[in-house]
Amino acid sequence: MYDLTELRERLRSQRPVPWDQLPDFSLYMDQVLSYMDRQVIRFDEDDGLTAAMVNNYTKSGLVPRAEGKKYSRDHLAYLTAICVLKRVMSTRDMDLLIREELRGDRPIPDGYAAFCSSLDKALNAVAGEMEDRTGEDELADAAIHFALMSYAAGVASSRYVSLLRQRKETQEAAETAAQPRGKSKKEKERD
Repeated sequence: MYDLTELRERLRSQRPVPWDQLPDFSLYMDQVLSYMDRQVIRFDEDDGLTAAMVNNYTKSGLVPRAEGKKYSRDHLAYLTAICVLKRVMSTRDMDLLIREELRGDRPIPDGYAAFCSSLDKALNAVAGEMEDRTGEDELADAAIHFALMSYAAGVASSRYVSLLRQRKETQEAAETAAQPRGKSKKEKERD
C-alpha cells in the first residue's frame, strides 16, 4: 500500500507555507502556477491550477486583479484557498467564504493563517483516520468511510455557508434601510 503510505505522510507533512514565507516579491503567471503546485496536495497532473483558471477566478472577482502581469503574496493566499476549496464547494460559496476570511475585517495575513490552521487540523484528522485502514482488502470500506466523512462535512459546511449568507443579507438589508432616502420627485419639484 505504498500509495496510501505516501498519501498519509503527505497529509501529515505537506502544508501551504505560512504568510511570512510566501514570496515577498511579485511573480509572473508561470511562476505562480509552479509555486501553487507546492502549496496543495495533488497526485494527478489533471487537477493542477492553469492560467485559464486564474484568469477566470480574476474575472469572477474571486482573486484581485494582477498588478500589471505580476502576482503578489495576496494573490498566492487567495489562490491557495481556492485550490483547496474548489474540490468541495461551488464558486459562489467559495466567493462568500473568501470575502469573509480574506477580505473581511481582518487583514489578509490573519485570514490566511486561520485558513492554514483549519486545513492543518483537517489533514491531520484524515491522516489519523487512515492509520486503521491500510489493508488491501479494506480499500472499498475505506473509500466509503472517507466518502461518508466528506458527505457529513459537506452537509455541515453547506449549513454554515447558508447561515453566513443569511446573516450577510440581513446586515445588507439593515444597512440599506438605515441609509437616508433621497427626496421623492415631488419633493424635488417643490424645492
